[in-house]
Amino acid sequence: MKGSMPAGSGGLPDVIERILDKGLVINADISVSVAGNELLGIKIRATLASFETAARYGMEFPSGTNLKAPGWKDLEKKKSGCPECGNIKDERMLLDEGCHICGWVSPILRQKALTHMV
Repeated sequence: MKGSMPAGSGGLPDVIERILDKGLVINADISVSVAGNELLGIKIRATLASFETAARYGMEFPSGTNLKAPGWKDLEKKKSGCPECGNIKDERMLLDEGCHICGWVSPILRQKALTHMV
């Protein structure tokens, strides 16, 4: 039933991507009391997020996570989206090389091209 979904909603894959990108925290306090006396108290905090999102918010990682793996170096690089197509890429590379997906050329590249022509 395509018509019943709101515009821009892509279904389950989009929901999962959004949860992993933004993160989801669930807090629950459960207590069992009899006559005003607490017999059992449980506090739960569950977090669901991608490792990148977790690192951005300073969350603790499970023991045994290798933070020296090459993939973690990418977290230190600032990423930006192409203004034309939205392709996410390292910001410096996007400015220096442009977008290989749609052909967008950054103002820096345009300036360099004009300088070399003169």
